[in-house]
Amino acid sequence: MELKGKNVFITGSTRGLGAAIAKEFAKEGANIVLNGRGEVAAESIKEIEDLGVSCIAVSGDISDFDKAGEMINQAISELGSVDVLVNNAGVTNDKLVLRMTADDFEQCLKINLTGTFNMTQHVLKKMMKQRQGAIINLSSVSGLIGNFGQANYAASKAGVIGFTKSVAREAATRGITCNAIAPGFIETDMTEVLSDKVKEEATKQIPLQRFGQPQDVAETAVFLAKSSYITGQVISVDGGMVMQG
Repeated sequence: MELKGKNVFITGSTRGLGAAIAKEFAKEGANIVLNGRGEVAAESIKEIEDLGVSCIAVSGDISDFDKAGEMINQAISELGSVDVLVNNAGVTNDKLVLRMTADDFEQCLKINLTGTFNMTQHVLKKMMKQRQGAIINLSSVSGLIGNFGQANYAASKAGVIGFTKSVAREAATRGITCNAIAPGFIETDMTEVLSDKVKEEATKQIPLQRFGQPQDVAETAVFLAKSSYITGQVISVDGGMVMQG
């Protein structure tokens, strides 16, 4: 897909990975829909507009099915279409299974997995009529191999992978691609809170011996949106941490 002039909706795009993804698409000439649960800062909008594209803000909770539909409709009303959806918004709530409450588990699934479904179903109805579109879902290496203390997060992200492959099969005949990105340890606010010891131990698991940058994930999202013949895939952006042969 040629991205210049296309409209890209990125959930959870006010900071971190989402913000980096938004900027990378804007550099390609795509108009951007920034999204957060609360009000999007004017500075964030201006930062995108300074790249020479249009940018709007659509606030709301992706885990609310009806609100997800309202957000997609608002974006289409203001920009005319949504050509690329990046399901980036997500949460963690790390605890051992034995200490995890039912709410701890359900909350991760509600936002990370159900939220991805909500946004995808609403946008897919529009993309089917366009006979073109790209959906990119953010999973995680935790969804591929699990992680200590992350049973809820890993389950939600593994679910995203299964969901991605199913949507890819269902949407392919209309020229719509659906892929997932599985980041490893990326330098964001989420990893910044880790202790130096944890970071050191994590780095030992990475063949490239360093954490990744948000830009690494953002460039992968743009690559997948541009490709018309890659669908149903999971691209690990993890420095080689999870190698599958």
